[in-house]
Amino acid sequence: MKETILGVDVCTDNYDSLIAKLLKKIDNREKAFIVAINPEKIMKAEEDEGLRNLLNSADFQIPDGIGVILASKLKGGQIRERVTGIDMMLKLCEAAAKHGKKVFLYGGKPGRADQAKAKLEEMYPGIQIVGTVDGYQKDEQLVHQTINESQADIIFVAMGSPRQENWIIANKEQLHPSVYQGVGGSFDVISGNLERAPESFQKLGLEWFYRLLKEPWRIKRQAALPKFLIKAVTSKK
Repeated sequence: MKETILGVDVCTDNYDSLIAKLLKKIDNREKAFIVAINPEKIMKAEEDEGLRNLLNSADFQIPDGIGVILASKLKGGQIRERVTGIDMMLKLCEAAAKHGKKVFLYGGKPGRADQAKAKLEEMYPGIQIVGTVDGYQKDEQLVHQTINESQADIIFVAMGSPRQENWIIANKEQLHPSVYQGVGGSFDVISGNLERAPESFQKLGLEWFYRLLKEPWRIKRQAALPKFLIKAVTSKK
């Protein structure tokens, strides 16, 4: 089930229902494309039809952003739980380890995917991470060959948005994996090269506030949240 906020689709599923649907997709050898949705993306998509079409082309638009939850509540919607990009990735890795699904990591700086691989193998004993390629590899044919030869079921693409989503759309039909998720800077966080907000901030949905404390220049971006909520509630889209 999905809701529409300012013309952008957002899933109402929680982690458990998403994992169940994605495992079924893998078993049926069907493609599934996951994209994270936050207020900033929705506001940009309202002005950019190409971005809006890109986001809506995904199979699963996860509500990554407390503003999306607030907008749904104010509109009488059913979205009650944040599904963050990095936690979706970690839940999928946990499920992959449990159900014997193969994982591939593509993107990031040279060596970063390998560092993330080592950490994930430590976090989820038995996980099969069957390959990595950094985001600086220019030979697209080699990238395709490496991914396909790995026989991976799930691929995480870390290139930043919307580049990673555009790459997924352009290439997924020629590739073996079933599940595709763009994960931005998640390899950096998992490998320990980038600090994530403390768990107390995460549970309260205040990761944005923690980032603001660490990076005060974000104030202009955060100030757009009230404008987003007003538009989301008053719009018929």
